Amino acid sequence: MKQRLLICCLAALALQICLPIASIAKEEAPKIEATVHLDQEGAPIHPFVHGMFTELLGNMFENGIWAEMLSDRKFFYPVDNSETLTPRNSKRHQLRWRPVGPESSVTMDKKNPYVGKQSPVVSLASGRNGIRQAGLWLEKGRGYTGRVVLKADGSAKVSVSLVWGSGPADRQTVVFDGLTKDYKKYYFTFTAGADVQDAALEIVGEGNGSFGIGAVSLMPADNMEGFRADLVAILREVGSPIYRWPGGNFLSGYEWRDGIGDPDQRPPRYDYAWNTVESNDMGTDEYLTWCRLLGSVPYLVVNTGFGDAYSAGQWVEYVNGAESTPMGRERAKNGHPAPYGVVYWGVGNEGYGEWQLGHMSPEHYVLKHNYFGEEMLKKDPTIKLIASGASVPEQSSQYRNYRKPYQTELPVPFLGDFDWTGQLLKGSLEYIDYVSEHIYPNGGAYFDDATDSWIPYQFDFLESMRLAANRVKNSAETMDKYEELIPGVKEKHTPYWIDEWAGGRGRGFQGTIAAAVTLHEMYRYSYYVMMAGLTSVGSLYTYNDNTATISATGLLFKLFIEHQGDLPLGLTGNSPQKAMPGTPYVDIPLEPSGSPTYPLDIVATRDSKSGKVIVSVINPTEEQQRVALKFDGGKPDANVTVRALAPAQGTDANSIANPDVVRVQTRTEKQKSTNLTVPPHSVILYEYRIK
Repeated sequence: MKQRLLICCLAALALQICLPIASIAKEEAPKIEATVHLDQEGAPIHPFVHGMFTELLGNMFENGIWAEMLSDRKFFYPVDNSETLTPRNSKRHQLRWRPVGPESSVTMDKKNPYVGKQSPVVSLASGRNGIRQAGLWLEKGRGYTGRVVLKADGSAKVSVSLVWGSGPADRQTVVFDGLTKDYKKYYFTFTAGADVQDAALEIVGEGNGSFGIGAVSLMPADNMEGFRADLVAILREVGSPIYRWPGGNFLSGYEWRDGIGDPDQRPPRYDYAWNTVESNDMGTDEYLTWCRLLGSVPYLVVNTGFGDAYSAGQWVEYVNGAESTPMGRERAKNGHPAPYGVVYWGVGNEGYGEWQLGHMSPEHYVLKHNYFGEEMLKKDPTIKLIASGASVPEQSSQYRNYRKPYQTELPVPFLGDFDWTGQLLKGSLEYIDYVSEHIYPNGGAYFDDATDSWIPYQFDFLESMRLAANRVKNSAETMDKYEELIPGVKEKHTPYWIDEWAGGRGRGFQGTIAAAVTLHEMYRYSYYVMMAGLTSVGSLYTYNDNTATISATGLLFKLFIEHQGDLPLGLTGNSPQKAMPGTPYVDIPLEPSGSPTYPLDIVATRDSKSGKVIVSVINPTEEQQRVALKFDGGKPDANVTVRALAPAQGTDANSIANPDVVRVQTRTEKQKSTNLTVPPHSVILYEYRIK
């Protein structure tokens, strides 16, 4: 009886063990099929598609990449106890200078300022007075370095203190005496005695008479030529090959001469595009130093808004001219004798936009572009010019927000009065090497051709992640049309520089997925897209005033830069992408973007150096997906290297507190078949050697 019972138990145990094996054997074949065509190669993918957009906007540089800790260090605003800033300043984390002592002890000298329009003068008639800026973040034991520009009338003795607490020992102080009636720079260093987020810098005088303050600076001592060392390290790790600067709406009011020479004597200017103040600490030489630190190619953009062709030519000469030229001598005087040799120059930013300073009609702008091109090439005939374009879909999509009632039918007619890129290619081709395109998809509505109106619509995530990709494809279709309509365009070949773009909507890692889908589309249209600049570089990291960590989007760019191939391969499938509402040449392409592997998005590339084939698979859904992968024209080796961004939740994001929530996981495995099981909300690169 016991023997029979043992046999039954063993049989039952064997059945339990075998069931999963039998289940796997009977598992249905994947419903999604994808075939990589190894003999179908597209135009090489240019590394510049992994570029970045930067602008003197918000806290991209000030209180961001640039290591300066103080706000308004050259005193654009008066030093007082007022609650508001006039004119307003839209930048976050704007600290204020406040009087130490009676408010009346600090006046603003507007007749003989050190820099800009005014400089504070502190009277010592009522005793120990000065100025103070609080809200600084310090790390215990960390060094800080700075300088102050001072002058004095009388026997003033000035103390500069870094204060991290209320006790007499909670500060370090450097004293400067023997001040003269002329402004002079004085330098100081401190070491923080505590971890605090509300430290202060005080500049206080004692004695007789008064003292003036021209400018003040405070940076962490480990800054790299003025830049935050931690952010430089992250950006080096990401490895983006090109950065656009100064870019954006700010550009149309930018005077590049304000950003050269002694930083303390560069005037702060009000930026009417973004209602903020630009310190001009980050100027031409700093930007080019930054590119050197990162090992990236510089891409400068000249001001065609309130700017003029002569000034643009002078900037080219300052950057690229020999030391014997007038502007080359100026550059050498500023400490940079050798020409920088910048090749890529953008001519203006969004000149088509009614929101731009200096906006004008397309007919006039064509003439202006030609004036600029002629003057810039006169200074350096080797440079490449990127025109400030807006193709039919870009112009058409702008009509939703900026032109009511419509001034034209939608989509904008090709080569009509509102086809900005078409007019430029038709009238300025001699001065165009590439043409820019900006992609900021409209969310929340689509254009209905039947009713000639925008229809409110709630895109789900699978749709919203494809909004930017749709625009990439539609822009390529549009350039194909320009090549048919405009003589010389096809022969010259003027690829897009999509130097501003943002993906679709999404929380956390979903935004990274949207960016990945857009990059996939750029790979597919590599003949038409040479460069792209993600808006913006700040997407690559998350940071506070003391430290920073790489973001999921930063990891995505690092992954694609290091491991995607440079030759796109043909790919077919059995599951077309779903059509989205909208109108071609306004907000959707002629056919849906993406690969025919819905709901997955798949791109295959070959590394021209190693011969390896990389299959890049994006699963935007919350479910595991399976795909039958085939190779036409070769057989993959059984060993495959897998590099995956696959967080636990689709909304996960890295933070200072939790920097490794999203990370790249790498493994090498032996595959019995090329059927792939793709985890939810993931971006995965499968690397194969082909026999």
